[in-house]
Amino acid sequence: MKFEKILLDDKVELWAYVADQNPWYKRKAMLIIPGGGYEFVDNFVEGDPVAQAYLPYGFNAFVLRYTVDRSKAFPGQLIEASKAMKYIRDHAEEYGIDPEEVYAVGFSAGGHLCGCLATMWMMPEIREAVPMEYGYNKPKGVILMYPVVTGNPEFSHRDSFRNLLCCDEPTKEQLDSVSLENFVNENTVPAYIAHGTADDCVPVENSLILANAYTKAKIPYELHIFPDRQHGFGLGNEITGQIPCHIGENISRWVEETVIWMKTL
Repeated sequence: MKFEKILLDDKVELWAYVADQNPWYKRKAMLIIPGGGYEFVDNFVEGDPVAQAYLPYGFNAFVLRYTVDRSKAFPGQLIEASKAMKYIRDHAEEYGIDPEEVYAVGFSAGGHLCGCLATMWMMPEIREAVPMEYGYNKPKGVILMYPVVTGNPEFSHRDSFRNLLCCDEPTKEQLDSVSLENFVNENTVPAYIAHGTADDCVPVENSLILANAYTKAKIPYELHIFPDRQHGFGLGNEITGQIPCHIGENISRWVEETVIWMKTL
């Protein structure tokens, strides 16, 4: 296996975890978008360990270290994620990847950015910033782990949206413009969604609202709600678990379950 850091734009990096090439096997690719409330990028729980978890299942993995801490307002981060998708497909032959089998997984605020990639991949601002053919940045499927979804003040993770929009008091119009449920339509990418009922950081209603939008749009999705699990469980095992409710056999199987789910797409 080789590891390399790719500079996509200014300080935006893509960390590549690439297995030794097999001449008769094309790997899939997974773009990994860690969380951190758009304030930091949590590589220790939701980046490096996740990349290594997908490698044995026939993936090459790419961790996106996107712009945070109010250094750039939306859609800057979505443009960065699109650049990452373009880079992966541009270098598919070099990395032994099937360019039709590129997926993305995101956690918490990274789940929001991953969800933006699933629902807003066709934004004109992206095509203006990234020269590529239509749909080139569209993943085949997305995995959204305890994602930030809605700007609805009753359920939203307010700090994520404040950091994303670079303002302390976003307007309703601004919040609506980055609420994923408002953009689910026939062009939206299929999703695997997982959340814990005891999440007191990003309420479970975020995933339920998104699943409802997927249902109405008749877009394929799979929804897993884990009882009594809190925010930020990562892989759900001792590698990423920080407290007892972050570790459990039921939540530690999600990587394997997403691999099975992706085969159905």
